[in-house]
Amino acid sequence: MKPTGTDPRILSLAAEVAKSPEQNVPVILLKLKEIINNTPLGSSELKKIKQDIYCYDLIQYCLLVLGQDCSRIQGGWTTVSQLTQILSHCCVDLDPGEDAEEFYKELLPSAAENFLVLGRRLQTCFINAAKGEEKDEILHFFQIVTDSLFWLLGGHVQLIQNVLQSDHFLHLLQTDNVQIGSIVMTLLQNILQINSGDLLRIEGKILHSILDEVIFKILSTPSPVIRSTSTKLLLLMAESHQEILILLRLSSCYKGLRSLLNKQETGTEFSQELTQLVGLLSPQIYQEEDQKLHQAACLIQAYWKGFQTRKRIKKLPSAVIALQRSFRSKRTKTLLKLNRQKEEEDLRLQLQLQRHRAMRLSRELQLSMLEIVHPGQLEKYNREMEEKSALIIQKHWRGYRERKKFYQQRPSLTEYKAAVTLQRAVLKFLAKCRKRKKQLAPWQRLQELTDVHRLELKQQVDDYIRRHPSSQMSGVASKELHAQAQEQLQHYFMGRTLEERAQQHREALMAQISTNIEQLMKAPSLKEAEGKEPELFLSRSRPVAAKAKQAHLTTLKHIQAPWWKKLGEEPGDEIDVPKDELNIELGTLFIGGTKPP
Repeated sequence: MKPTGTDPRILSLAAEVAKSPEQNVPVILLKLKEIINNTPLGSSELKKIKQDIYCYDLIQYCLLVLGQDCSRIQGGWTTVSQLTQILSHCCVDLDPGEDAEEFYKELLPSAAENFLVLGRRLQTCFINAAKGEEKDEILHFFQIVTDSLFWLLGGHVQLIQNVLQSDHFLHLLQTDNVQIGSIVMTLLQNILQINSGDLLRIEGKILHSILDEVIFKILSTPSPVIRSTSTKLLLLMAESHQEILILLRLSSCYKGLRSLLNKQETGTEFSQELTQLVGLLSPQIYQEEDQKLHQAACLIQAYWKGFQTRKRIKKLPSAVIALQRSFRSKRTKTLLKLNRQKEEEDLRLQLQLQRHRAMRLSRELQLSMLEIVHPGQLEKYNREMEEKSALIIQKHWRGYRERKKFYQQRPSLTEYKAAVTLQRAVLKFLAKCRKRKKQLAPWQRLQELTDVHRLELKQQVDDYIRRHPSSQMSGVASKELHAQAQEQLQHYFMGRTLEERAQQHREALMAQISTNIEQLMKAPSLKEAEGKEPELFLSRSRPVAAKAKQAHLTTLKHIQAPWWKKLGEEPGDEIDVPKDELNIELGTLFIGGTKPP
């Protein structure tokens, strides 16, 4: 039932939300913030406005918007963070009236869960952000969401147990980021300051997870801010609940905690809280030596178990791959073996069938031969067949016997080949050694010549000089010979220059002739020639042009001559043309590429 005396601003806003499309609803809901801020805090008017907002389902609209993907919402995280503030302020000090059960059991837990989900999304965006400005903006939105959650929990203490038992809150608590972790630890500390009794109402597994994470941040986090907040939080939990203090003292999970806390740096901002915490964890019966031994054993076991686990995990992919490879190879080998057996069986059956068919044909042939053979020659035929059969049997037996001997002699043959190979290698090695000795042998001095041997060698040299006298030339003859050589060399160089020019001229003429021949070969016939195409093939050589003109005139005269003048002529005979006519004709002929005289 709608309340009477509803604020007109709420009525117009609800009507606008109902009529507007879905993508414009988040921006319209932001007008609630202005309405709430303009109303005095704690006044009855503010309570009436919150009740009107709830009655017109605007809070439910905010919840629906927070459950959507932020990338589709107009304004992005700015709009979402402002909607969380609006939702938390509207839910605190709200009298739901008749819908109290639905409000407390469904709407409030759903709002707290949505805040935690938004925190998880902002945490992911913060980790994936690359720029520093973008990270600062996302961190600001995360702070707004956590503040809104704390405001909601401050107004409804019964939600603290739901928040502490949520998996999303535990994931936010287990973050490695310093800034996000500091905000979450501060939120948990503020929540426990409001009502720490709910900490014992949650499940033991979740309580152990929270304690483990707080202790881990004290011992392992390098950030002094998180270590200070974690120390204060653990001290608050131990002072507030005797059960947690007993758990930290006596539980086997937290043995050695006091000695580890003693090793922390002193002189820091939280050294006083750390000293108080160590004092709480130090009963009179505590044996420090046992604790050290237990700590050392735990560390050794932890490192060993971690090493074994990492080693096993590292080898797991290779083991799986090896198992798959061996299974596939075994399966392939099995299939190949089955296919080979099947092929061998088929081959054996085919050979057996062929053998039976051949035997049947041979028997049929023998029967047909027996029918042809004369009865008187039957005995002779049988004798021949027996001799052939005996020869075949003997041949197979001799082959079997020789093969058997060969297989028996194979080891000795192998040994013989091996001995030959070894002998060859040894002989090569000895030859190399002898060659090396000869190369490295010291130089042997030649024997000194005797007087008799020296006289013999001198006699041989004199005889050779007498048989082969040397030719001697005077200085004048040498100069004359040198002058002749210079003259001949000059004549050779001059002639070579002329020969090179003549050779170049010949090559140019040959190239020109080749070009003309190619053009003539590609030239069209006189019937196909049109326009100035015949002028393109005029020769640039006077002898060629004269010869062509002479052949043309000869052909014309031969054609125009009467038949009785052609009786004594043969096809190959040439007709003489007077030089005057030829000169007249050549004078009127255009020869391209020539200069006038």
